[in-house]
Amino acid sequence: MRAPWIVTFLIIVLLLGPVPAWPHAYLVKSAPARRAVLLHAPTRVQLWFNERLEAQFSHLSVWNREGKQVDSGDVQVGPDDLKLLSVGIGTLAPGPYTVKFRVLSVDGHVVEEQFPFTIRGSP
Repeated sequence: MRAPWIVTFLIIVLLLGPVPAWPHAYLVKSAPARRAVLLHAPTRVQLWFNERLEAQFSHLSVWNREGKQVDSGDVQVGPDDLKLLSVGIGTLAPGPYTVKFRVLSVDGHVVEEQFPFTIRGSP
């Protein structure tokens, strides 16, 4: 007879317990996407996060296979979307590239990651 009450009590405790949350901003989507293979280079790299970013502490760069930075340096958090970080890029030759970012979200956590994409060029 005690089993139903114990089970009910445990379910209530689990439902009322703390809900885990992401402790920091994480990348929701990007353009170009991770490991994308593109025929033409984009004009900007854009990253969207799950949390608002601190503009002055958020950085984004694009690097070629030789380790040379190839973005225009105009990193910005979107004026209408504080979860969007972007940087312009000029004409890129076919080859592999690496997007590197370091962001500070409004909750105070720093996230640093990188991912590749490739420009294949016209067939």
